[in-house]
Amino acid sequence: MKSLRNSVQLIGRLGQDPEVIELKSGKKLAKFSLATNESYRDAKGEKVMETQWHNIVAWERKATFANDYLKKGMEIALEGKLIHRDYETSNGDKRIATEINMNDVVMVGGKA
Repeated sequence: MKSLRNSVQLIGRLGQDPEVIELKSGKKLAKFSLATNESYRDAKGEKVMETQWHNIVAWERKATFANDYLKKGMEIALEGKLIHRDYETSNGDKRIATEINMNDVVMVGGKA
């Protein structure tokens, strides 16, 4: 049950090509967004499509994989961990970022 404590599973499409950076420590970090869609019928019986955007991060070998194989529009399934982190903007404003730290990924569909 340990793996269920903080586990996120999503199927969606990449919003952009992964952006890979190398940190001062030498570690690689990939960032990209993932769109998930859900449809339902409203009170009038009309179909409504709702899109949620998720910020995804991948480290080291997973970052290299994302850079080499994942492209904008591809459909993927991923499993990861929900992360909240605090940061400060250049103006000194405090913000909170919510991201999913990718543990595993499967390419399930072609480009849209």
